[in-house]
Amino acid sequence: MTFHRLVVKCGTSTLTAGTPRLAPPRLVELAQQVAQLRSQTYDIVVVSSGAVAAGRERLSLTQLPKDLPVKQMLSAIGQPRLMALYEQIFALYGLTIAQVLLTRIDLADRRRYLNSRNTLTALLEHGIIPIVNENDTVATEEIRVGDNDNLSALVANLIDADLLVLLTDQPGLYTADPELNPTAQLVAEVTEADIPPALWQAAGGATTRLGTGGMITKLQAADLARRSGTTVVIASGSEPSVLARIVAGEKLGTWFQPVVTSLESRKRYILAGGHAVGYARVDEGAVQALHHGRSLLPVGVVAVEGTFERGDTIQVLNATGREIARGLVNYDSDDLARLRGHQSTEIETILGYTYGDEVIHRNNLVLL
Repeated sequence: MTFHRLVVKCGTSTLTAGTPRLAPPRLVELAQQVAQLRSQTYDIVVVSSGAVAAGRERLSLTQLPKDLPVKQMLSAIGQPRLMALYEQIFALYGLTIAQVLLTRIDLADRRRYLNSRNTLTALLEHGIIPIVNENDTVATEEIRVGDNDNLSALVANLIDADLLVLLTDQPGLYTADPELNPTAQLVAEVTEADIPPALWQAAGGATTRLGTGGMITKLQAADLARRSGTTVVIASGSEPSVLARIVAGEKLGTWFQPVVTSLESRKRYILAGGHAVGYARVDEGAVQALHHGRSLLPVGVVAVEGTFERGDTIQVLNATGREIARGLVNYDSDDLARLRGHQSTEIETILGYTYGDEVIHRNNLVLL
C-alpha cells in the first residue's frame, strides 16, 4: 500500500491534550511528524480544529458557549492565535504554512471548488503546508460544514488524497463506548461497502467535551472519504510517530478501506454530473493522443460550440461529429474559442493568465 498525498485532521482534544488550553508540545509533535513526511516528498494538508478553544483560552472562559455568534466570536479571536503558533512551530523545522478557510459553499459551487482545488494544489507543489479550517467567523448554518471531521473528508476529495488520518483522543473506533462498556473492542478494519449499522450505533455514544465533533462525525467522514477512493484511519493523536507508522502501513487505530479508486470516483462524477453544456471538436491528432491516455490540448481543438464555464462538463467530438470523450473543461467557451489551434505555451500571452496547459486534463476525462 503506497500513499503520496494525505490529509491529517487534528481535533481539539488532540491539540489541547485533553486540557482547556492549547498544548504547544502537541503542535511541536505534529510539526516534527509533518516535517519528516515532507522530507520523504509526501504532500500533506492539515485540517485543524482549535480556533474556538484558543479564543476561549484568551478570554478565560470556563465553559464553551453553545450559541453560534459567540462561537464565531471565539473563532475570530482564536484563529490568529492558533495560526501564529503553527507559523512559529512549523518554521522551526523549515516549513512554511498557509491558512486556508473554507465553507460548504466553497466546495459545493463548481467554480469555487476549482479555485480551492487549484490553490491547495499550488501550495502543495511549492512544498507549503496548508492549514485548513472552516471559516467559522462568517459561516452561517446554511453554509456550514459543521465539524472539521467532515470538512477533512471534503478536502481529501478536493485534492484527490490517498489517505485521510483522523487524529483524536481515542485509539480508534470501538464496538461500544469504552468509557461505558468495559467489554468494548477496538475495530481494526472496515472493508464492507456499507459500514455496518452496529458501528454507527456504537459511534453515536462517543463524544468529546472539547470539540464540536465526536466519533459519529469521524464515521461520517470516513464513509464520505472512502467513497471518493481515499483510505481513512482513525487513530490516537498521542500515539508516538503516529503518522509515519500509519503511512508505513502499521495497523494503528481503525482502518477504512476505499470503496472505489479516486480515478473511478472522478469519472463516475463526470458521467453522472448532468448533461454536457457544449462541445469541442478536435482533429485526428488529438483523437489519437486521447486514446493513448493523454490530455486534450488547445492545439488539437478545431471548433467550440455552446456556452460553458470553467469546470463544466463538455463533449469532445471527432471530425465526423461523433462523441469520443467527455470531461471537465479548464477554460470557459469564450476563452477556449480564442485558444483553439494554439500551442499551450501561448495561453498566457493570449488570455493574460493560465489555468494550465490542458483544455481537459486526462484525469478529468472519460473516453466513450
